[in-house]
Amino acid sequence: MKVAVVGSTGLVGSEMLQVLEERNFPVTELVPVASEKSAGKKIQFKGNEYTVVTPQQAIALKPDVAFFSAGGDTSKEWAPKFAEAGITVVDNSSAWRMDPTKKLVVPEINGSTLTKEDKIIANPNCSTIQMVVVLNPLHLKYKINRVVVSTYQSVTGTGKKAVDQLMNERATGSSDEMAYKYKIDLNVIPQIDVFLENGYTKEEMKMIKETCKIMQDDSIKVTATTVRIPVMGGHSESVNIEFENEFDVKEVIDILSKTEGIIVENDDANQIYPMPMNAHKKDEVFVGRIRRDESQPKTLNLWIVADNLRKGAATNTIQIGEFLMKNGLLG
Repeated sequence: MKVAVVGSTGLVGSEMLQVLEERNFPVTELVPVASEKSAGKKIQFKGNEYTVVTPQQAIALKPDVAFFSAGGDTSKEWAPKFAEAGITVVDNSSAWRMDPTKKLVVPEINGSTLTKEDKIIANPNCSTIQMVVVLNPLHLKYKINRVVVSTYQSVTGTGKKAVDQLMNERATGSSDEMAYKYKIDLNVIPQIDVFLENGYTKEEMKMIKETCKIMQDDSIKVTATTVRIPVMGGHSESVNIEFENEFDVKEVIDILSKTEGIIVENDDANQIYPMPMNAHKKDEVFVGRIRRDESQPKTLNLWIVADNLRKGAATNTIQIGEFLMKNGLLG
């Protein structure tokens, strides 16, 4: 299979290449794609060297599938051109997520909605993906009425500039290159993306809207506060879930333990719970601190952690590709 990775020189693009290799995706020919500025650079993949090409050159090479992680503007400009050429696009930017004509997909939840006609498929926001992976099996069993989520998000979600800022501040106390308005080391910034008129940030509204779209249920009420913290390895989330129906905590743990892609780490006696440093480079979503909210009925608290560059971005994108291939939806 001829596979293009658009944004192959970036943080997520590099992770996509690694995931493609690790999961033995049947790449017979790789087409690494980046901007004019990066065209001509060399990329290593499975022991072979490939030359980075421009999007226009990539379309001419007619890959079967194109995995995009090059930002919303690039996606808006180039995804339709790839699609018009018959190439299936799986896009990791925010460009198409809330477009009513495009599917927003976490394969284990709503992959079954995909058809051969879906030529541009949106990959959800990283913080949304890890949350809905946990919410979905519980919603099917108990029906979720409301979700309150607070996130603790890794600097890797912002990109290389943010990682450099953190590392420079940690090493010298300051940084010339600032991804954030404020220092991030030894600090917490309660803003991810721009503020909107309603007082929420764009990241918070993504989580609210995307959850309902992926789970195909607009009745689920979601409210979010998203926060940037000085860690790498993954995003963490404190999630409070109010159900329609009564639940048993042991049954909740059993349901989550049996759900593909979830690892339960919930051993209070031995202080075992999910942490970003343990989720780093892993494809699974980790959940722990599972307990009843004693302040009101039919409500559960839990803690979710996942590597935002993996399941939150690269891995979910490649899993969509795997689903399309397995079900004969490419070409």
